Amino acid sequence: MDKLRVIQWTTGKVGKLAMRAVLDDPRMELVGCYAYSPDKAGQDAAVLAGRPPCGVTATSDIAALIALKADSVLYTPFEANLEEVVRLLEAGMDVVSTNMFLNLGGVQGEVKAALEAACQRGQSSLYITGINPGWINSVVTSLTAGCRRVDKISMVESADCSVYESVETWSFLGMGEPGGTSSELLQRAENWLILFRDAVQRIGDALEYRFDEIAFFCDYATAADTVDLGWFRMEKGSNAALRGGWNGMVDGVARVNLTVVWYLTENLAEGWEIDKDQYHFTIDGDPGLDVRMRIKPPAHWANHDWDTTTALPAVNALFDIRRARPGVLGLRDVGLPYAPAGLWPTA
Repeated sequence: MDKLRVIQWTTGKVGKLAMRAVLDDPRMELVGCYAYSPDKAGQDAAVLAGRPPCGVTATSDIAALIALKADSVLYTPFEANLEEVVRLLEAGMDVVSTNMFLNLGGVQGEVKAALEAACQRGQSSLYITGINPGWINSVVTSLTAGCRRVDKISMVESADCSVYESVETWSFLGMGEPGGTSSELLQRAENWLILFRDAVQRIGDALEYRFDEIAFFCDYATAADTVDLGWFRMEKGSNAALRGGWNGMVDGVARVNLTVVWYLTENLAEGWEIDKDQYHFTIDGDPGLDVRMRIKPPAHWANHDWDTTTALPAVNALFDIRRARPGVLGLRDVGLPYAPAGLWPTA
């Protein structure tokens, strides 16, 4: 069996982890690496990923990378560039992306049309695994395979964010601000949590729901006492946790729900019950399911090693995407068991 020839596109937090996985997989060969930063161009790609040299030099020359005629591109930049992705697809390379093209408005409308046309010209495929981590979408959707009736699917991500040392992130999301919400704060939260809207839409598409709308919701809880994390301080009574997400609505009823609970302390004045399981999936139906999942990191993991759960679903999808039809792909295009719940009579 010929090895799958792969190009890694950017070498940030997720890209480094994805590239390590390619280097470790005997079925794959890293043949190219795109470096966005000028200081990375010219360096050995494996060294950029924290591995011994592999002989592949990182470059910002897109034409040279296209000339490699690789099978697949792992696309992991912070922001998507429609022109460059179109060029890759037109050249016949599959693109598997952790980036959801949100800076372009998402994969819809004119953006989707341009990507689909490029796939058809190159007989290539585009698949977006997403972030935070995108494979949860596939896990939840596949759970419906054993159901003969599905009334509602709910997903809750519960995360202790006190180790995520990003003052900019938490300030933007209103942590440390006087307790409560405002229309301005809720708009900030919606702008940040928009990436989870895509998860609801993708699950809905896979299960053949036709949503009337995907509605945003969010509320905050406050610190019961002053909290000093060393890198971030929240006074008593200031915002210290949020609970928000999206509901996919059909005829006024939420059929797919995704909620994130992000907290910087568990000592909350509102007494929120914090779920120790990072993921909690519930299917109301016949039969119903209640599934809890924890990610158990190895002892050597640092904070950004958690991005492994974003990088690896993209790497592990490469062979499925190579076998898939040309075009912009969804969850079901990789052989996912599913229940066409949107076509069944509602309860």
